[in-house]
Amino acid sequence: MRIASIESFLLEAPIAIPFGWSQGWIDRRHTGLVKITTDDGIVGWGEGLSSPAAALLHDGFAPFLLGADPVQRNGLWERMFHQLYNANLAGGFGGSAISAVDIALWDIAGKAAGLPICALLGGQVRESIAVYATGLYYTEGEFPDRLLDEARLYVELGFRGMKTKVGGLSVAEDIERVAAIREVIGPDIFLMVDANQSYNAATAIRIGRELDALEVFWFEEPVGAKDVDGYLQVKNALPLAIAGGENLRTRFECKEYIGRRAVDILQPDVVNVGGVTELHRVAQMANAFGILCNPHVWGSPVMIAASLHVAATIPSCPPARNPLPYQQEPVMEFDRTPSPIREKIATPFEQSGGFLAVPTGPGLGVEIDESAVAALSVARRRSS
Repeated sequence: MRIASIESFLLEAPIAIPFGWSQGWIDRRHTGLVKITTDDGIVGWGEGLSSPAAALLHDGFAPFLLGADPVQRNGLWERMFHQLYNANLAGGFGGSAISAVDIALWDIAGKAAGLPICALLGGQVRESIAVYATGLYYTEGEFPDRLLDEARLYVELGFRGMKTKVGGLSVAEDIERVAAIREVIGPDIFLMVDANQSYNAATAIRIGRELDALEVFWFEEPVGAKDVDGYLQVKNALPLAIAGGENLRTRFECKEYIGRRAVDILQPDVVNVGGVTELHRVAQMANAFGILCNPHVWGSPVMIAASLHVAATIPSCPPARNPLPYQQEPVMEFDRTPSPIREKIATPFEQSGGFLAVPTGPGLGVEIDESAVAALSVARRRSS
């Protein structure tokens, strides 16, 4: 079996109600997919491409990927990484290009073997993953009614946790929003807050003390993604858990956050960190240091499925007789913001009682609707 062709698709879809966070405001959703086809017709799908990552895929990786055995995932991962290593380009879109290809190769390997990816990783520790609702972004005229109605809806749908944003308004205004959410959802729902790197350490500590009084469970990306000393300053000053890591690429960028215990919860993202291969490595490394690994997820069913397969294999942290989500068991982000891409290119994932079932079909276990991919594509390219 050999790789016969590689196709990239950059997808875009407008959304009815624009929304924002501390670093941006959007009126459309984007993602990039890769489709790898073998000479015997097996197709693997990956996610994580941007325009520069797609260019790197076709111009840099395709020359040695075409004709290669797709089952040799470790060797191909190392060839992609090595091509970027000397120039220190494995971060940013370079890491995302590796991720997209790696996910597709795992999809192919699972389909060739007739097994789900989690089985190829050594088998499941759990058959379903606890998920929290990510939403509660900033929208025009949303506070208080629209924001609080959304929070109530997540409780009604059975979620045991949800996450909102801070950093886009003043500290006082953001605390008012978080306090209102806490009041309507009650004390028993886990509430998380994400600043998306919006603060310096001093301001993060200031707002963090108020968030702790509202029983916020974790404070995500309080400072710059690469500011490990800022993370340590915030973590050492606050009693609530500090989370981060979605923007880190490869185990080499994650190692300092793990080794120096700069976070209580590590949140690697499968389309950034280096695909299934590297997410699994990073999760095991974090587990050895007693750091919970809760995958960050904000993409299509390809990304959701890949994250579920890895999360199914992460050991409890630490081992416990009755491990619980948020305490010893991993929990995973489940984006509930508007996304035609997430809803149209494959059968959408549905949570039940705050859990997502791990797919049982071969490979990723999702069937991609190629007509929907084509309809949403704003750019596509093929190498063969």
